[in-house]
Amino acid sequence: MSTVRQVVLDTETTGLYANDGHRIVEIGCVEIVNRRLSGRTLHQYLNPERDVEARAQEIHGLSRERLESEPRFADVAERILDFVAGAEVLIHNAPFDLGFLDAELERIGKPAFVGSCEGVLDTLALARSLHPGKRNSLDALCDRYGVSNARRTLHGALLDAELLADVFLAMTRGQESLEMLAAEDGGESAARKPGDEWPPRLRRISANAEECAAHEQLLAGIEAERRAPAVWQEPDAVE
Repeated sequence: MSTVRQVVLDTETTGLYANDGHRIVEIGCVEIVNRRLSGRTLHQYLNPERDVEARAQEIHGLSRERLESEPRFADVAERILDFVAGAEVLIHNAPFDLGFLDAELERIGKPAFVGSCEGVLDTLALARSLHPGKRNSLDALCDRYGVSNARRTLHGALLDAELLADVFLAMTRGQESLEMLAAEDGGESAARKPGDEWPPRLRRISANAEECAAHEQLLAGIEAERRAPAVWQEPDAVE
């Protein structure tokens, strides 16, 4: 089975708009290999070389003074790009983070971020397609999928990437391939082999006498309530 590698990425910034010169102050990455957390992470605070807006500092708790001793983006860019190389990158509200990553890369004469990985998946767009009309923030998704976010008193790039990794795996649980399910089970019995019947023959399970009696009782109750035979027992009900 071929290896599927994904990297969940999150950033924290000095403000909302990269076009206004705001910078990245923290980046966190979590690796997923074949739908399992590999344990490999990347976490880096960055010196933004500018002030942090008060609202942003309230969100992530990082001040300019706290970050002055950290490396600049240029100092760690290669390490970040090496970590995402060959992987699909998962980002919640990808246009926001990509805008900042591209601006940082442009400052040091490097091409746009998407050229350094195997593509970017916006998990916010995915969540909206799965849950239209509902709140799809990271906190809302944690609640929906039973992922504990009790530690998230402040936003943090690595913590948020870890939470998003758990949410993504839960949100896409039905998309595993048959081969991947077999690998997760530790065996090959479920994997399709050359010559196997396809689709596989399903085992037929018949109702026992007690279950049949309960079914007939249910039908009788429906007929009594509507004062007519059940629709599916009428001759024209099935074509």
